[in-house]
Amino acid sequence: MSLLSAALLWLAVLGGLAALLWWAYRRPPQVTLTREVPPNGFQGTRLPLTVRLELRSRLPVRYLIEDPTPRTVVADSAVRRSGELLGEAELDIRATLTLNSRGVYDWPGATLHWADPLGLFWRSVPIAAAQRLAVFPSPHGLRLPDLLRPLLSEGGLSRQLGLDDPISLRSVREYASGDPPGRIHWRSSARTGTLSVREPERTAASSVTVYLDVSSGGDVFTESAVRLAASLVHEALALELPVSVATNGGATPTGRHAEALHAALLRLAQLQPDPAPPTIPPTRTGGNLIILSASPAPALIAGAMRARATASRVAIVAMPEGFYLEPGETPRRQWVAAPDSVRNLERQAGVLAGAGILVFVLRGNQSVLRLGG
Repeated sequence: MSLLSAALLWLAVLGGLAALLWWAYRRPPQVTLTREVPPNGFQGTRLPLTVRLELRSRLPVRYLIEDPTPRTVVADSAVRRSGELLGEAELDIRATLTLNSRGVYDWPGATLHWADPLGLFWRSVPIAAAQRLAVFPSPHGLRLPDLLRPLLSEGGLSRQLGLDDPISLRSVREYASGDPPGRIHWRSSARTGTLSVREPERTAASSVTVYLDVSSGGDVFTESAVRLAASLVHEALALELPVSVATNGGATPTGRHAEALHAALLRLAQLQPDPAPPTIPPTRTGGNLIILSASPAPALIAGAMRARATASRVAIVAMPEGFYLEPGETPRRQWVAAPDSVRNLERQAGVLAGAGILVFVLRGNQSVLRLGG
């Protein structure tokens, strides 16, 4: 037999062996993948992850399984496993996830790569393991007690507890240190010769609804407003007040149970800037409505006036870009003068306060400016 004939024979044998391997390994080994991970967590925290694999193959096979995490959810080590298999095997992959950004993320299935023992023919196929992971916004601790806790107050009515209702006047009393100058009753003071102040009736909140206006302000405002809203929700629940979060898409169910908290945080996790005009949905009668906005537009103020017809208290909290820093935030560029939106509020604050709508402006770092009060 000539050398050429021998070479052709060997090529035919190798080709037949390659064809046999290609045909024998055209089907993937059986793989079942399950993830053990909490369905949700808070931004900036870490979650444990365990990926359980069940593999089965009647032929010796080489495999590589990859299960990449959703974006902004970072694992401390790659979620992958490779090796050789014959028969059955059960494997665990453990990692720790860092939740960097809020949102609701689709976690698609993993990918299986397999080949014959020689590694000649690699194929890939998806592994069905779809899952969703919700990353809730983290509250920042409510370091603005003069603003936040009075708006959430609840309990028996007294001089200290409950919320002022400027429409209803209970009495006129002598001025006490710390009383706002805006409450001075000038006619009574001139008649009696003693400085007197108005003392309005007080109302106790039956619930708290936080409405977020994301029609202006961009991404920076949205992130700050979401964290502040999460703080308000947690604080209200600590006071055993039913809570709800509202956007243009409607309001979440009001309650003080875990389902209400989950619905509110889920709405905040999914919230994105929306240029549509603000539309305040109907809120619970007798409750407190807190509106967060970067630049309260006339449509928003008109909606607040309509909401006051049923709400016991409405508060507009302005968080203008370039004028507001979150508690503990690294300073950004801040404007020296108040933006136009704040100046417009200054002109309207007195009328709004008379209608029972409080106006607050968050400025600088943890500083609160109350207008018209």
